[in-house]
Amino acid sequence: MTSQLVQAHEAAKQSPQQAVELYNSVLFADKADGVSMSDRETALLALAALYEQMQDASALTTLINSSQQFLVTISKAKSSKLIRTLVDRFNGISGALQVQISTCQGMLDWAKTENREYLRQALETRLVSLYLDSHLYTDALALISQLLSELKKLDDRMQLVEVHLLESRVYMALKNLPKSRAALTLARTAANSIYTPPPLQAQLDLQSGTLHSDEGDFKTAYSYFFETMEGLNVYANSKSVSESASAAANYEQQQLQAFAYMILCKIMTQQPDDITSLFATGKTAAKFRDRQTVVALQTVAKAQKQRSLADFEKALNEFRNELQADELIRTHLSALYDTLMEQNLLRLIEPYSRVEITHIAKLIGLPIGVVENKLSQMILDKVLCGILDQGNGCLVVFPEPRHDSTYETTLDTIKSLSNVVESLYAKAATL
Repeated sequence: MTSQLVQAHEAAKQSPQQAVELYNSVLFADKADGVSMSDRETALLALAALYEQMQDASALTTLINSSQQFLVTISKAKSSKLIRTLVDRFNGISGALQVQISTCQGMLDWAKTENREYLRQALETRLVSLYLDSHLYTDALALISQLLSELKKLDDRMQLVEVHLLESRVYMALKNLPKSRAALTLARTAANSIYTPPPLQAQLDLQSGTLHSDEGDFKTAYSYFFETMEGLNVYANSKSVSESASAAANYEQQQLQAFAYMILCKIMTQQPDDITSLFATGKTAAKFRDRQTVVALQTVAKAQKQRSLADFEKALNEFRNELQADELIRTHLSALYDTLMEQNLLRLIEPYSRVEITHIAKLIGLPIGVVENKLSQMILDKVLCGILDQGNGCLVVFPEPRHDSTYETTLDTIKSLSNVVESLYAKAATL
């Protein structure tokens, strides 16, 4: 290791700008300076990590573009790994999604020019993931279709697993659950025939759990989320594996997401008391006890246990960022809120045959407009039998109509008589 590289490592902690200059001097040194390829590679990775720490997306883009001359001089396998690592450094920079997409597209053009097919396919897979994060679903599906036709010919099953998994996520974002499940099945079929790294297997389990929860099977979903959290234990510990700190933080974030989904499953299955026991399942769960998302879901569970709509709404408002950021949590808590509101309204209305809407709104602690809209929806859904007398501002509740089986019994009798007549007619015809 050169002295400049050592100085750069030391300067990175106190003076990042000075470290940038030193790293650049090593990376772009002349051949006459005798800098080894390994030192250049170390400088390139350290400089990318420094830009990530500085949250400088434009500088990272410039670094990736300017390093192409160096990447040509090393082996294709090593350069492909380096490029993927450099592109992934954008993940730690906030608000750099569009810059990452443009950079990835630029490196994709370079890979096509250099005829590096493996790198091109890896970058296209990464680009699909970026399109998904940017909600560019049409572009993502078009690129997926192209990739799948190529990968099936090459029989690259590892890449097939990743692309089918991305396809499942895209279709789930489009609310097309049958196609999402079909793509996930294809991903699992390909994964069963090869060794699947634990992080990728965790992604498959997380997607399976998400699909099961969307279908209302929260018990099965819980088991998949548990497998996701446990499968990432080693990888979330940066001291145990040769992963960067940002990669370890990403794995830990996935663990937190899976654990939050486990709590959500307990809430949706009306088992809020079981949430406390989740923290005793191991060190992984215990370390998330004080995370804001977990605290928010615990507050919601407490409100659900007490069947308090006011506490539920207070929790939603107090932890709005935590509960609204994740689509799965937002969707299911919204459905749970509607169910809890219906149960509270039915309990309040039960003693009355005619009651003012303002009185109901006062008892439940919600605005009159919200209560009126919900009552009209319940009447249309036949959850509640009655009418809204808007002239007087009242709800008129009718007794539930008793089911009269005379009509069905009459139809059954006529059908039986018809069968008897046909039978007699058939016997008469044989005489």
